[in-house]
Amino acid sequence: MNTVESDKRHGWHPFTQMADWCAPEHEPLVLVEGSGAFVRDSAGREYIDGNSSIWTNIHGHRHPRLDAALKAQIDRVAHTSFLGFTNPPAAQLAAELCALWPGGKLSRCFLTDDGSTAIEVALKMAAQFRQLVGQPRKQRLVAFGGAYHGDTMGAASLGGIPLFHDRFAAWQFPVTHIQSLEELSSIDAAEVSAVCIEPLIQGAAGMRLWPAGMLAALREWCDANDVLLIADEVMTGFGRTGTMFACEREGVVPDFVALAKGLTGGYLPLAATLTTERVFEAFLGGPDRTLYYGHSYCGNQLGCAVALENLAIFREECVLDSLAAKIAHLSSLLKEFENAHGIIATRQCGFVAGIDVKPSGPLTGARVCVAARKHGLLTRPIRDTVVLMPPYCITEEQLGTCARAIAKAVIEVCKNR
Repeated sequence: MNTVESDKRHGWHPFTQMADWCAPEHEPLVLVEGSGAFVRDSAGREYIDGNSSIWTNIHGHRHPRLDAALKAQIDRVAHTSFLGFTNPPAAQLAAELCALWPGGKLSRCFLTDDGSTAIEVALKMAAQFRQLVGQPRKQRLVAFGGAYHGDTMGAASLGGIPLFHDRFAAWQFPVTHIQSLEELSSIDAAEVSAVCIEPLIQGAAGMRLWPAGMLAALREWCDANDVLLIADEVMTGFGRTGTMFACEREGVVPDFVALAKGLTGGYLPLAATLTTERVFEAFLGGPDRTLYYGHSYCGNQLGCAVALENLAIFREECVLDSLAAKIAHLSSLLKEFENAHGIIATRQCGFVAGIDVKPSGPLTGARVCVAARKHGLLTRPIRDTVVLMPPYCITEEQLGTCARAIAKAVIEVCKNR
């Protein structure tokens, strides 16, 4: 069997209706190579990676420094257990991630596999923390409508998108969902353990921006009510909003921060949950205070080695400084969409853009993204919002290619409406 035959007969893809995927007339795109901002398919066609391979590949494909770091580590060892052992890249990575936050406030780092598990461990740490410090009433979590924090059961409990989360409600953690900060006044804070938020921008909600100052105000409410603040920086972390972390934009340090996606530059699955010494110290003592949570690949050396090189690239290649001009150019390109045919609105947060297209039959956003392929752009929609979130190595000329591809695709899909 060739790749497509094997895939259709045995594969099962995430967030994909497999009846459509396995239909005889469907021709899957088989991606086989990448270089810089581009990926190539099995037919040799080249596309700009317009969503950084689902928001992960921040420096581009085949970055020579990341390639070299991976090869150097694999010559030593690929993986050893982190349960009761340690290794140099994991220990160094934990120290460097904590050092990125001001004042030493986030001093502990728990390494896991992906964004979902980074959130999952934060929730379990928060729950056990309340038990250990004698606050059994503080069991409730607060999250926001439109939120997406992952698909493990605890993380999914926080989700506020009915299509993804409602069918699992019977098995979820106790969560109160709110739409705005004003609704916090109606909640009994004495029962709240933690609040979780995607800082500055909600991704799966359609790149929905929070009002300026909202994150700082939430931090103040948490401080006033002894509520732990969990910042989900899985999408926004590592430069995506223009600063290393989105929380920096409002001078906020959370009690937990979840990191993944760009942590290894899009090379390997790795996640980190950072927290405070206050939380950590509550777990010290006998076996009954131990955090019994972990995964086989916690602290994986390959992932940690690449993540360390990723951080070195930020420092030594001045990535954030060079990104500023590209963010400004993206803003100018989005302004050109204001009166474009079939486009309703655009939103931007740093190097993240959401482009709302006018509904033109079912799955308009998906059809626009498929149409954009023949114009050299590969991306995915969130319903009828086309997402543009390219690697940082993209040039301004290539950004223009992305904008033109979206504009042409929208016209083609919406021309009869």
